[in-house]
Amino acid sequence: MNNDADQRKINWYRPQIDREVFRSLNQRSDWKGMLQTLGHLGLLALTGTGAFYAAANLPLPVLLVILFLHGTMWAFLLNGFHELVHNSVFKTRFLNVFFLRIFSFLGAYNHVRFWASHSEHHKYTLHPPDDYEVVFPVKLTFTNFLKSAVINPWGFYARWKSIIRLSLGKLDDHEKTVMFPESDMEKRRELFNWARTQLVGHTLIVGVSLYFGLWLVPILITLAPAYGGWLLFLCNTTQHVGLTDNVPDFRLCCRTITLNPLVQFLYWHMNFHIEHHMYAAVPCYNLGKLHRLIRHELPHCPVGLYQTWKEIITILKIQETDPEYQYTPELPLPSDA
Repeated sequence: MNNDADQRKINWYRPQIDREVFRSLNQRSDWKGMLQTLGHLGLLALTGTGAFYAAANLPLPVLLVILFLHGTMWAFLLNGFHELVHNSVFKTRFLNVFFLRIFSFLGAYNHVRFWASHSEHHKYTLHPPDDYEVVFPVKLTFTNFLKSAVINPWGFYARWKSIIRLSLGKLDDHEKTVMFPESDMEKRRELFNWARTQLVGHTLIVGVSLYFGLWLVPILITLAPAYGGWLLFLCNTTQHVGLTDNVPDFRLCCRTITLNPLVQFLYWHMNFHIEHHMYAAVPCYNLGKLHRLIRHELPHCPVGLYQTWKEIITILKIQETDPEYQYTPELPLPSDA
């Protein structure tokens, strides 16, 4: 990692929480972890089974609708992968590692590379150049949304181009000098070996499936990240866009929103994004409790995606004429004021 970044420490604001309450919030549960993880995988198994049934018995438009629903829920493997990378889903470490590999493989994600950037994102949220993931200004257009909403061959190509590059042991300049320097060759090997595992594994899935005439299998697994990304885009993009950078307060650089229970479940509770950044070790299934505990210190939380995107679009329109503009949410007055 960047030595300058390692020496930099941001004094983030966090609400005071009773120690015993905080300890209970940090408590991981294998049962709750299984409910979240197997629940998500179970929904994917359900849509996958529905696709096989539709392919054999129903008209093509019905199959396409089921596939679109399957892709919509598959896209949220990203959020499960994210939580498992944090090692906060299961109390038993083996379960966390096991399902991290499953989610990484299915979603074609590299957990080694992701953690190298994501750990910096948490330490230096919206503080360039040390935040490797979110760099303002972010330009969002309706075209951006459409590119990922239904079919996203561009994102699919970029993902597999990266996997093939890493499987060949090649790093880009940022990876080589900052994320995986020569002093950390063990991490480099881990990075490359996982890319090779993905490449070999998905090649086998495609080859064996086509050999046995099971053409739907690679569509449901290997090609699944290439379609149905509309809801993930509408959820994930809300986390930081339009907010203020270079401030030591997660309430000003992260956005918490409220969602219906089904979408919140698929999103792995990341709608509580201020809370997640404040206390990243709190399991996702406890973030709702944390939110209720500290919401008196939070800015207004938009209700639902419609209200959230109405707010975001207003911000983006202002930024079209004033590129320096950043929205600063109004914070509640201190309770002792």
